[in-house]
Amino acid sequence: MSSKRSRAAEGAADLPIALTMGDPAGIGPELTARAWQHLHRGDRTFFWAGDARLLQSVIPVQQIASPAEAREVFPHALPVLQVSCPAPVQPGQPDSHNAPAVISSIEQAVQLTRAGKAGAVVTNPIAKHVLASAGFPHPGHTEFLAALCGVEGQEVMMLASPQLKVVLTSIHVSLRQALEDLNAGQVEKVLKTAHAALKRDFAIDHPRLVLAGLNPHAGENGLMGLEERTILQPVVEKLRAQGLDIQGPLPPDTMFTTRWRSRYDAAICLYHDQGLIPLKTLAMEEGVNVTLGLPIIRTSPDHGTAFDIALGPRAALAGEGKADPGSLLAALEMAASMAANRRVAAASEAPEGKESLV
Repeated sequence: MSSKRSRAAEGAADLPIALTMGDPAGIGPELTARAWQHLHRGDRTFFWAGDARLLQSVIPVQQIASPAEAREVFPHALPVLQVSCPAPVQPGQPDSHNAPAVISSIEQAVQLTRAGKAGAVVTNPIAKHVLASAGFPHPGHTEFLAALCGVEGQEVMMLASPQLKVVLTSIHVSLRQALEDLNAGQVEKVLKTAHAALKRDFAIDHPRLVLAGLNPHAGENGLMGLEERTILQPVVEKLRAQGLDIQGPLPPDTMFTTRWRSRYDAAICLYHDQGLIPLKTLAMEEGVNVTLGLPIIRTSPDHGTAFDIALGPRAALAGEGKADPGSLLAALEMAASMAANRRVAAASEAPEGKESLV
């Protein structure tokens, strides 16, 4: 690695990760506490944009005024950028009165990361129906983050694990709506976004992509559907001509086998469950939700608020909790790695003597 690339990677590592609060009545607070316990003796630093009252007396916490204080604090206490919940928090009992605090936590994390004060955003799970009841207009985290970053419509969801990466052409819409919305322009955008992200954020020099078919047997030459012929194949041929390594459309019932997975770096899927069922079957505890197409790095554990098993940090750390911190730890690790890779890529593209700070 050149000296410029080395300096870039070190610079990315120096920035703490912003971890949002998520729904305070879910498992986010207890997973945050356990993540700090796992990481505070290592070289991964994060701060929590949340309510310190939820964790104090459970683990050491220290309120900070800015992310710049996080690295010094982290070895002995969880750095907390205070976001106060207006209503009492009862584990397992979400309260829409706390929705403004949940939203504010996300907004602050994004703002600080865009300003170059945090290296990435990792989001704890939110309850979309709770936020919606408080007037939140976005379908979920992904769309809200795109709006905060001013890139609405450019967001693309990836679910990543050591075994498989899947990228979705549609996100939080019904299956019927996903099929109605399927078009060549959207598929092309997602393929290009995935290709660019694999190179820049995952340091894969020559990304290999596969595109799933929509119909059984990928249409069986038109006998079981025409979308492969009329929409998908023309996009694949167009992007191949531009130099992208893409195979497909492939039959979805075979492309996730062990043999096929060794042939590609990411699978592009046409609706939510087409990609998430194989990913969660293979790596539920290790899966990470990644938002591509943003000017910042964002990851998230690939699970929800789990109100049904939320016991609160004290009970969880006493050994009574069932929530597994594995996905959050994986999200923090992936965010740090992606941030370092993006910083290196930006530095390598910058003119000599003008190292990029992005």
